[in-house]
Amino acid sequence: MIALLARDLRLAVRAGGGFGLGLSFFLIVIVLIPFGVGPETGLLGRIAPGVLWVAALLACLLSLDRMFALDFEDGSLDLLVTSPLPLEGIITVKAVAHWLTTGLPLVAAAPVFALLMNLPGHGYFALVLSLLIGTPALSVIGAFGAALTVGIKRGGLLLSLLVLPLYVPTLIFGAEVARRGAESQPYTSPLLLLAGISFAALALLPMASAAVLRVNLR
Repeated sequence: MIALLARDLRLAVRAGGGFGLGLSFFLIVIVLIPFGVGPETGLLGRIAPGVLWVAALLACLLSLDRMFALDFEDGSLDLLVTSPLPLEGIITVKAVAHWLTTGLPLVAAAPVFALLMNLPGHGYFALVLSLLIGTPALSVIGAFGAALTVGIKRGGLLLSLLVLPLYVPTLIFGAEVARRGAESQPYTSPLLLLAGISFAALALLPMASAAVLRVNLR
């Protein structure tokens, strides 16, 4: 499993879907928002939690179609499915690799981008904490969507349509945690709900993704 994780990390970086792509998209969105809504710092500070979370969600969405596509194209996916490793574990490893190359860099860069959006200083910890807890759910849900669309030509658009509605609860509670932190309000309740979504996704979706993947590869 460790070897598979290291392999997926190398492939993600070499294929151009690694650290740079998500961060570049995140930065572009954050830079463009002030041009669209105006340079008023008060307004930017109020919308910063939601904008930062939407940008992080879309950045995670960019590389989802490559989660299984590269292995499917070169035949590696068939070997992985028939290997002694449990398919649920393989899917979990791929979701972890996606999070390490996409979600974790976004979490690390969030304070810098929050500064560009004029987020109040006391909201930085809540923003980083919400992204750290919520982005694993985005990767696991994305793995389920990628398993549904594997082998479909030009499945990227279909994948986006399938996954985006499933991302909505994570987006709502993640942005709420960041908003309450920025307004110096208690955010324990939405944070617990966000953690519940992530743990439920980690517990249930690898099994669902494995079942879907077996059907698609028959």
